[in-house]
Formats: sequence, structure tokens, C-alpha cells
Amino acid sequence: MQNSIHNKPRRRRDPPPRRRSWCCSFAVPPRSPDNPFFSHPKPPPPQTLLKSAPSFPNSPQTRLGLVGRIDRRRILSPGRVSPIDSDPTSDPVPEIPVSEPSPAANANGFWTLERSEKSRGPEGSESSSDDAREDGGLGIFDVRLSLKGKNGGCLVLELNSEVLSANSMIFAKLIADCRKGSSGSAANLCRIEVPEVENLNVFRETIELMFEEDITKRLLKMGVYRSIDMLEVSAGIMFTKGVMSCLKYLEAVPWSEEEEEKLRNLFNRFKFDEETTQDILARLYPLDSVDSQQILAKRLVWSITSCTDTNARNELKSLVKGLLCKSSIYEKNYPDINKGDLYAVCQSCLGSLVRLFEEASTSNSSRKFVKQETDKPLVERISKQVDNINWLMELLLDKQMAEDFVDLWADQGELLKMHEKASPMVRYELSRVSAMLFIALGTRKLQCKSETRLALLQAWFNPMLLDFGWLQRCRKGLDVRALEEAMGQALLTLPLKQQYGLFMEWFRCFSKQGAECPNLSKAFQVWWRRSFLRGSETYAVESR
Repeated sequence: MQNSIHNKPRRRRDPPPRRRSWCCSFAVPPRSPDNPFFSHPKPPPPQTLLKSAPSFPNSPQTRLGLVGRIDRRRILSPGRVSPIDSDPTSDPVPEIPVSEPSPAANANGFWTLERSEKSRGPEGSESSSDDAREDGGLGIFDVRLSLKGKNGGCLVLELNSEVLSANSMIFAKLIADCRKGSSGSAANLCRIEVPEVENLNVFRETIELMFEEDITKRLLKMGVYRSIDMLEVSAGIMFTKGVMSCLKYLEAVPWSEEEEEKLRNLFNRFKFDEETTQDILARLYPLDSVDSQQILAKRLVWSITSCTDTNARNELKSLVKGLLCKSSIYEKNYPDINKGDLYAVCQSCLGSLVRLFEEASTSNSSRKFVKQETDKPLVERISKQVDNINWLMELLLDKQMAEDFVDLWADQGELLKMHEKASPMVRYELSRVSAMLFIALGTRKLQCKSETRLALLQAWFNPMLLDFGWLQRCRKGLDVRALEEAMGQALLTLPLKQQYGLFMEWFRCFSKQGAECPNLSKAFQVWWRRSFLRGSETYAVESR
């Protein structure tokens, strides 16, 4: 009874037949220091490789077949192929420097092929592993594609010639050349070798697209960066359906700046059909005539100065300043906005400021700062124009074009007259402009002639002393301590005789106002030493 039980043959459920158009095989397992007994194993017969294909552990599989990567660390275990790969599961995707091939690319060494016939005569014949194989209803694998990576890896794919020829002009040409002069309906096993492949996974995934029913769905899983690489491979092997699907997908999704630059480089190396790529090119390059950067920058500056919403205006100021400043990553070799355009906007803002102060001096005192039906309060409108002027001055300082603005501000006689009559809660806004110029002079960000500096200080130094208390209470981003230090340094740039009058004016104001007046004690001490101590020593030496 026991013998009958043991001798009873086991039934094995046969897998249901399914169509498969490609697979991969490993011709010679590499050497491995971990398995010295398998240093030179004999390759198993084709049927063994084919049936053991689904048993590869840790290898990427698709419904089309199994694809693995040969590496020096792969070993062959009894009964199965066990890849051990030190590489991560997903390789990085570098650029592939491939030039656009022609149908005769194999002739110039781009790809190579070998012809293997079943009947070679009495002198020799190929082994059965080199013949075209058929496994029942699973399909015929009559093309062996060997991919040699730049990093030393290798990938061998066994594919169906009909699928390759139908999808790629390059493969169709190579397979046709391989079968020239052969006899029989399926007499050849074509060997095609692709050397110096930048990324084996990308090439393999591109080949897989030939067997996909819905390529777009596959690209959605790959993402934009990977799809650009697959577009490059598709263009290289003249896989028209893959090229069209990649272009359609890339046009419909947003790109990061890195992906955009990668796609731009690809379009510089490959020429695609204009009708197919016109939507992508429209996103990469301005096809129609548009305004130059200089005209656009001028319009943006004008729009910001006339913006009515405070929060939006502040946000746009930061945005445009970041685009136009010298340290911007968007800076080009040609000028983005010229000096005349900026000063035209400055003149417009100064004109509006003069009109607002005229309104403040002529309006009824009880209704001077009341919001009218259509206008905002006068104080808010004055503050807006001062903010605009200071922002424009920041642009001028960044581009080292602010010297003329010093003359322009020192020559504002009308504003100086109205400053004397205006209320302190309004007139201190003018000193905010002066404060920015004083800080630029005192911190060496602005260089101008001695006459220009003297005119500025003679005009706006005394108003600054009167408004300093209001500037302390309504700073609006102003660094008061930096202003005090810069005012003293700006005074010290004048000749000693001119310094004398301005320092005496400050001394009288500080003795009366105290904390309501800027503290220029340090600069005053420097002026005193230069005028009397060091000056007298120099005079005594010269008199001897």
C-alpha cells in the first residue's frame, strides 16, 4: 500500500496559456566570489530558461515578460537564477547623449547584429539555444537584444521580431538585414547589440511601451522626468508611437524648472514634427512677437505705482524687485529697464506728492484728513506716494543709478516750503525719503559729488531734525539707529567748514529737543578732533 502511494505519479496543474511577446534570458552567468563552484557553469537549455523566468526574485516584472539586469554580483543557484544587485531598485535617470540615428545606423557602428541560421552545413551549426524558440502558444522569440551599459551592466531581452519591426524603423531595418539570404519561414535568430547605453532601465521601459495597449496610462506612473528620457530613447530608435505618446503626455502636464530645462536640451538635440510639437514649443519659446523685457518691466513698474490695494502693492513690489535686481537669477545680458524709464516714474510720483501737499495746505483744516466720497484719506495717499518713491529708489540704488535722484530731491523747493506749513503728521513722510538717502550716503551705497551732498544736507537736514520724533513713532520699517549713524557719517563727508554749520544746528536742536532729535554725538566728536586737535597739530608743524 505504501509503495503504491509513493509510486503514484503526482499531478501538476499546467498554467493557462497566455500570449507573451518577449522575455529575457541570461546567456552566461557571471563569476561570483561567493560561489566558486559555479565559476564556469554551462548554460541551461532554452526551455529551462524560459520556464524558470517567472522565478527571478527581486526583479522587475511586467505582464509582457521578465527583465533582469546582469551584474558582477549576480550568482546562479541550483534550479534558479538569483540576482543579487547592489544597485538601488530604481536607477537614477541621467541624460542620454544619443544623436538621432538613421535606418542604417548599424552600418556605422551604432548598433551591431549577428546572424544565426539553423542550417549551416556540415562544418558547424548553432546550438539549440541560439535558435528561434517557441513555447506552445506563448509566442516566438526570434530576436535577442543585448544592451551594454556604460557602467558595465548588461541586459539581454528576447523579443518578437514582428512587434519590433512594426514599431521601430531601426529594428525593422536591422531585422531585415539579418534575414537576408536565409531560408525557411522562421530560420533566423537575430542578435542585436546596443553598446554604451546610458540607462538600461530607461531603454527597457521604452521597449515595454511597444507591448502596452495604453501607453499614456503607463507614462502617468512614470512621471515627467522619466517620460522625457523615454522620449529620447523613442526618438533614437524611431519608435513613432512612443514619441507621439510621450509628447502628448508632456504637453498636458505641468513641469518643474529642472524638467523644463531637460526638455529644452532634448529639443535642441532632436528635431520633431512641428505640427506635433507646436504646443510644447509654445510653452518653451515665445513663437509670436511679444513685448521685450524692457517694455514689460516698464509697464510693471508703472502698474505698481498706481496700484490701489496696499497688500497687493507690497506683494508686487517684492516680486518685481526680485525679478529686476542685479542678483536675480533671471538677470540677462541685455538691460531689463533703463534709467530714463525709472526716472520718468519717479517724476510722476513726485508730481503727485506735490499735488497732495498742495491739497493738504489749501483744504479746510477740519476736513483736511477726512476720507472723501471717492478718495482715500489724504494721509494714506501721501504715504502711498512716499512708499512708491522709496521703492523706486531701491531699484535705482541696486542698479547704481541713484546719483541723479540726489539732485532731484535736493531741488524740491515747493515741497520744502509746504513742509514748513504742513502738519507734523503729514510732513514727516517727506523725511522718510531723506532718511533713505542719508542711509545710502552714510553706508557707502551711494556716491555722488561733494556739491550734491552739500545741497541735499542743506535742504533736508533741518526738516529731518524736526521730524525725527515722528519717525521714531511711525517707523514703517525704518531703522532709526542706522539713520542716526548714517546721518553723522554723511555729515563727515563734507568739508570741515560746511560741517561746522550743520553740527552747530544739530547741537542747538539736541539741547532743546533731546530724544526727539537724532543723537549725532559720535560724529560730533570726530568733527571736533579733526577741526581743532589734529588741525592745530598740523598747523603747528607747517609753521615750523
